[in-house]
Amino acid sequence: MIASKEEVTQLASWPERVRIEALKRIVPQAKIKQVLQQVGRQATCCRRVPAWFAVWFVIALGLFGRDSYRQVFRWLTPYRKGGTPGRSTLCEARRRLGVALLRRLHETLVVLLGKPDTPGAFYQGMRLVAIDGFVLDLPDTEQNERAFGRPSSGRAPGAFPQARVVSLCEIGSHVLWRSLIKPCHRGEIPMARYLLWFLKKNMLLLWDRNFFGYDTLGQVRSQRAQLLARIKKNLVFEPIEQLPDGSYLAKAYRNATDRRHDRDGIMVRIIDYTFDDENRPGSGEKHRLLTTLLDADAHPAETLIVLYHERWEEELAIDELKTHQRERPVLRSQTPAGVVQEIYGLLIGHYVIRSLMQDAAAATDLDPQCLSFTNTLKILRCRLPECPRSVAGRRQWHRNLLSEIAEEVLEPRRNRINPRVIKKKMTKWEKKKPEHRRYPQPHKEFREAISVLN
Repeated sequence: MIASKEEVTQLASWPERVRIEALKRIVPQAKIKQVLQQVGRQATCCRRVPAWFAVWFVIALGLFGRDSYRQVFRWLTPYRKGGTPGRSTLCEARRRLGVALLRRLHETLVVLLGKPDTPGAFYQGMRLVAIDGFVLDLPDTEQNERAFGRPSSGRAPGAFPQARVVSLCEIGSHVLWRSLIKPCHRGEIPMARYLLWFLKKNMLLLWDRNFFGYDTLGQVRSQRAQLLARIKKNLVFEPIEQLPDGSYLAKAYRNATDRRHDRDGIMVRIIDYTFDDENRPGSGEKHRLLTTLLDADAHPAETLIVLYHERWEEELAIDELKTHQRERPVLRSQTPAGVVQEIYGLLIGHYVIRSLMQDAAAATDLDPQCLSFTNTLKILRCRLPECPRSVAGRRQWHRNLLSEIAEEVLEPRRNRINPRVIKKKMTKWEKKKPEHRRYPQPHKEFREAISVLN
């Protein structure tokens, strides 16, 4: 994505202090200008923060999670006396950008990176994708609570408002390709139905058991995609034909009445299995998979069982974004529009990192999943300010960057498991309640409030 000659000429006319060449390779200036025109956002907050710079600034917020606004600005520009704007100026620049621009940029920029020769990206010519959701804690403001709500429990309302994000992920590259952002009380299944419309022909979708339903199954088939899903054990499937590998064909119906009348059934294949390793969770229990891949000779049951567990790659992608990239317990934004904008910035930032990893892996014939996401993020943070302004220097800098990323090869994954528990749950402190949130503030300064008792 190197800039064309026309772009280079135009970039030369920008302020000399701007130095965000690394982001320009992944988020080209031409695309930003195009999206700015589409959404009508050409306004400039001030001469130091034009609209195109504010877009890169929001993306950089998702790459430098622990740093303040002014520090993120410093990462993107060399020092110039009086050249660093105040936090309020940067916040105003974000506000003027709005939400639509980042959403449109995400849709335009984030593409599927897996190639037919990318390890783990395809199965028999079908692109592997998965769907899952996660929540993000938001600043505890009245606006965020009204817009997104907060979770509730038996003890008290949740500590923070939360936004729910459901993403359609390319398994081989960990790219969170399409995402939907909603309040925390919105269910994952209705959100997933929207994302299913993005499925393409010859995609193989993997999902967990809570997503399955007759309507979602029909929607996947209408997109001419295939499905491999875990389903609940209590669902009724009457065997129609037993297959040599132990699986069987059955029909999925909308309800029991349709099943009795054999009406509008969708032919599927059911695979029941268990584990005989007593140290593996679920050993001895029945697990059930459903798939639209009906040919047992072309797709043996054991192969599909192993393949289904590739779904956990999306869990790792979510962990990359939530834990290693974000690096803060709650987001920054105090308003709902800022929250949505910030989440899209995080998603684009994640794509920037994954795109660099994909290029580094392709240049050295490695599996992108064998490279360290955390170390790639740290390398990018370190090398970002070093990028030269000249085209030749930028190309050499980019080659060196990819070579450095390619050195961060992970050890082979161990055959291990971890219980899904936390070490610290309860605390001696009283639970924070609604009356503690907008706590009354002192009327006097500390010294003025002192009253010495005789």
